[in-house]
Amino acid sequence: MDNDIQGRPAHVAAIRERAEAEMRAMGVDEAFIGRLVETFYGRVLAHPDLGPVFDTRLNGRWPEHMEKMKSFWSAVAFRSGAYGGKPVQAHTTVQNLTPDLFPKWLSLFAETLDDIAPSPEAKAWFMATAERIAKSLTLSLFYNPALDDPNRKPA
Repeated sequence: MDNDIQGRPAHVAAIRERAEAEMRAMGVDEAFIGRLVETFYGRVLAHPDLGPVFDTRLNGRWPEHMEKMKSFWSAVAFRSGAYGGKPVQAHTTVQNLTPDLFPKWLSLFAETLDDIAPSPEAKAWFMATAERIAKSLTLSLFYNPALDDPNRKPA
């Protein structure tokens, strides 16, 4: 067991090194992540459906949110472990958040990546990651297992 504990920091470091090399090969660096977050959320604010939901929640706190999102995407891309937020918990009290907003969010994210991704591989990686995040949030926030009950009679 001691060897497992002693080997953990080296294992974590190896994961980070592989992630950094993978991102570098795709042309992804901290500057790209900053540009992605700034561009995407600028478009979110201008979006007729997404903008009001985000702005109501973040009014007066946009700079803080932008830094948090840069930290989040950096931690995800580079496997740094630097992000310590709780995304599901943070979204549970967002007013007017509905499942139908997630496809719009993903579409806007894809458009942003089309415009600024440094490579097709970077676009694919960030898009796949965003899709997993959207699915996870949708299931966490809106899924009701009772609706899958085979004994439940249709309305």
